[in-house]
Amino acid sequence: MKIRQATIEDLKTVAAVEARCFPEAEAATEKDFVSRLTVYPNHFWLLYDDERLVSFVNGMVTDEPDLSDEMYERAEMHDEKGKWQMIFGVNTLPEYRRRGYAGLLLKQVIADSKAQGRMGIVLTCKDKLIQYYAKFGFINEGVSKSVHGNVVWYQMRLRLENFV
Repeated sequence: MKIRQATIEDLKTVAAVEARCFPEAEAATEKDFVSRLTVYPNHFWLLYDDERLVSFVNGMVTDEPDLSDEMYERAEMHDEKGKWQMIFGVNTLPEYRRRGYAGLLLKQVIADSKAQGRMGIVLTCKDKLIQYYAKFGFINEGVSKSVHGNVVWYQMRLRLENFV
């Protein structure tokens, strides 16, 4: 297994994995990924099994404390000096799930965010995943304002100044 940052050359592969991991109403499109990979490719963590992309985490950095739906659409909101690492998606191909791969990536995101001096990491998830993210130190802040994909999302926050 190898973890690396993304480049624009990863566009088609990233979009294909996203399409397998999320319902169409929730999945980012190839067009969405073009802007994200152009503006903040260093905030894509890709996990490869030999030559196959099996899992990835992506998001932007901002001073805004809460993840908003607008962030998904507007890559220009990224601020490399921002306090908060937002996570837009944690993706693992179905046949590679339950092997700890998403956890490896989350640990890398946490370590990188801490090394970059971020205050913390924010993500949204469905209720069935609250306990999963809690294992990494994320705290449930309740129902998010997000209406992305017409789903109820919960905002989770990991404050790095308290992270050991």
